[in-house]
Amino acid sequence: MTISPTQILLILVIILLLFGAKKLPDLARSVGRSTRILKSEMREMSNDDAQYQNTHNAQQHQQQAINQQNFQQQQPQQNYQNQSQQQPNTNAEDFWNKPENQPRSQN
Repeated sequence: MTISPTQILLILVIILLLFGAKKLPDLARSVGRSTRILKSEMREMSNDDAQYQNTHNAQQHQQQAINQQNFQQQQPQQNYQNQSQQQPNTNAEDFWNKPENQPRSQN
């Protein structure tokens, strides 16, 4: 459904009759102010969303870095534990292989 130019003219005449010639400039001014306020609020909301996204992304990157550091720290500890479990066997063997720790014969 399209609006023809005659229909637009008829709507404008009805508005003029309803509000009067004196109130139309005030009405247009208030509509302009409302439009500016709406645009500024929309811009502010858009900036807030962008700021939230930046903060959220930074927090995710920071959390990933922390998780990666924790993972890297856990791996050497696990390797150290594996080595420490193997070392007592070699240390025990080395202990008994030293001459000073050999059983003495009773003569």
